[in-house]
Amino acid sequence: MKLKIKDPTKQRKRLYEMPYHCRGNIMSAHLSTDLRNTYGVRALPVRKGDTIRVLRGDYKDYEGKILRVDRQKYKIYVDGITREKADGASVQVPIHPSKVEITKLNLDDKWRNKIIERKKQKEEEEPEEKNLEKGKNQKKEKRVTKPVEEKMEEEK
Repeated sequence: MKLKIKDPTKQRKRLYEMPYHCRGNIMSAHLSTDLRNTYGVRALPVRKGDTIRVLRGDYKDYEGKILRVDRQKYKIYVDGITREKADGASVQVPIHPSKVEITKLNLDDKWRNKIIERKKQKEEEEPEEKNLEKGKNQKKEKRVTKPVEEKMEEEK
């Protein structure tokens, strides 16, 4: 969801106070090029069971399955990405969804298939709209007019 406010303080406030059902869209990740070509969609909200590749940070190039999606903190937890605590306990490391790329989708949910179809139609419609706008914005061709002297000669 694109915020129309430019003030960073207000953007952060809206992010922190956003309702739970709207947070899922913010937690989207880009699809790999193979999936992008297959489904015709650039990005989708991450879900439990998706296979992802980490693109940034200490765990760059690591691939694993999403174990948990935390909408409260805007983080995901991936299988195998853990850190040792001082007492020796192993803890899951949270990662922001914008820092990952989806390599395999979990299509068990029928709702997700509907989302993909809806977004695919939207992606196909946008280039057509851009072409129409280009046609409207182009300057009209100027008519070539004959000089006044030639017009007068034709009248005689």
